[in-house]
Amino acid sequence: MDQSAESAQPVHQGTAPAPQGDAAPAQKGTVTQRAIDQIKTMIGEGRLEPGQRLPTERDLATRLGISRSSMREAIRALTVLGVLEARHGSGIYVTQLEAGDLLETFGVVADLSRGPRLVELLEVRRVLESTATGLAAARITPDQLADVEKHLAAMNATDDPEEILSHDLAFHRAVALAAGNDTMAAILEGLSSRTFRARVWRGYQEEGAFERTRREHARIHRALVARDPEAARAAAAAHVGEVEEWLRGRLEAGQEGEAGGEAGRKSQGPEHATVGWWSGEPGGPRPAAPSP
Repeated sequence: MDQSAESAQPVHQGTAPAPQGDAAPAQKGTVTQRAIDQIKTMIGEGRLEPGQRLPTERDLATRLGISRSSMREAIRALTVLGVLEARHGSGIYVTQLEAGDLLETFGVVADLSRGPRLVELLEVRRVLESTATGLAAARITPDQLADVEKHLAAMNATDDPEEILSHDLAFHRAVALAAGNDTMAAILEGLSSRTFRARVWRGYQEEGAFERTRREHARIHRALVARDPEAARAAAAAHVGEVEEWLRGRLEAGQEGEAGGEAGRKSQGPEHATVGWWSGEPGGPRPAAPSP
């Protein structure tokens, strides 16, 4: 993890290391966490810029008054979070700090959530999805609208559940990008892809769910074509709200299944076992429809 001293760039000319005497009492957590916090502070204050190479591990540890082992762990943690990146044979750099990279780990929360927590995430998605769709109605370009239409047409042209839901994801991704807010799009990407499994389960459990989702997407598309932000916002909120309320009802009835966790699976019996092991990601193994 060390870099050559000759090639290290200074963090900032004339910048003294963080004082350890007065500053230490205000810092909490482990030494590694303090190292993480100090590097984040340096980035936040502009002493380390996006794309800039870090000083050597040894030099940075000395400047911040932290052991090299703690500094190494801090760098590893910030690399996982997308704040830093290791370039083989070159060193450690601050990333471009793009929203998509920094929020990539957000999807883990949704991926591991079950039961009431999954309903909460759907509620968050409903709020953000409706806002993004309203913004998209005002900002969408002809090319972006054509992309949305392409996925809507693909959904209408197939009865294959996996294909429908794959284009469902792509439809919402295209709308979120058209909103022109990269941070919001990155959050929605995590929420939408990780809650895919709940929508799949709904499709197999509830008769007519796919036909309804086609109609709901068509309503969103009409609002985008009309450049009507209020109609777009309402259509998106209603669409996500359908899934949210359906799942909430299943939980209240004690029929959580895959989304509700082990307790739900036990309450439903073996006919739903195929859903429990399926990841729900596009391109993955396709479950058999539950037996009647």
